[in-house]
Amino acid sequence: MLVVLTLVVVAACSAPASGTGNFGAPVSDYVDISQVPVTPPPAPAQPDASTGTWRIDCGRDQQGIHNSDNLVGDPGDPGGAHHFHDYVGNVSVSARSTNQSLAAAATTCPDGDRSAYYWPVLRVPGPGGPPGLDDAADHNVGQILVPSSVLLEYRGSPVSSVVPMPEFLRATTGNAHGFTAGGVNTDHVQWSCSGARDRVARQYPRCGPGQQVVRIFDMPSCWNGRSTDSADHRMHLVFPDSTGACPNDTFPVPQLHMEISYSVPPGADYAIDSFPEEQHSPISDHGDYIEVMPDSLMAQVVSCINSGRRCGS
Repeated sequence: MLVVLTLVVVAACSAPASGTGNFGAPVSDYVDISQVPVTPPPAPAQPDASTGTWRIDCGRDQQGIHNSDNLVGDPGDPGGAHHFHDYVGNVSVSARSTNQSLAAAATTCPDGDRSAYYWPVLRVPGPGGPPGLDDAADHNVGQILVPSSVLLEYRGSPVSSVVPMPEFLRATTGNAHGFTAGGVNTDHVQWSCSGARDRVARQYPRCGPGQQVVRIFDMPSCWNGRSTDSADHRMHLVFPDSTGACPNDTFPVPQLHMEISYSVPPGADYAIDSFPEEQHSPISDHGDYIEVMPDSLMAQVVSCINSGRRCGS
């Protein structure tokens, strides 16, 4: 069960503090990880919990697959994100992708998993990536960091078994407009350091020597049983309550947990790509997912989780 650390969110109308590096992110967007309180442990799982996990290694976007589309949040709108994403899994994702094109595409994942996993790139000041990946008009410039590692893990429910996800289910976590929305829908995206995993923050962490910066994304896991998308891209798949139970008339499906780790140069300012008005705020971080697994693979995932095993591709 995700434990949410509650911190004060800077209001959208507040004037930013003095800028840092190329990004203009306020100093208050950064925190020394040693000053973040230790997160309490989760409550013990209930007897009917599904305690297994399934991990799949889809790489870390070494190929540099990027675009400024968002098929989940802004389908049909090329460049609609106004910031670049890293992709692993399905290599064909764009604003114009269809279920048919996703099902026919190549993938960086094993076992025929053509699911799409993506998130905004992380940058530090310096030369950008390949031509076209600096976007001065939207204030997204600097060197794109390739993740050092990407963990993709499907988890169960702390109170019950889980059922299979439907093919082409869309999921989103966090809020690309989290800063201007005053922190709405931002609770399930957090930050930590590789040497301080018992501390999670809503700000960019300053990590100790030799430690990596870790982004943590948890997807919603309570499906309405009817649709793979909805008008706001959220109502069809929601989060469980604080006990881990799904709302009435929804079904628990495997929860996708993603951890993206980076070797940030010591002392470097860093920030995510964002919409210009979001000012690279860490509370505007977000992740997206489209499930495109073969039915047989999804059945293996569910069986592993419900039987309490540790499995993977």
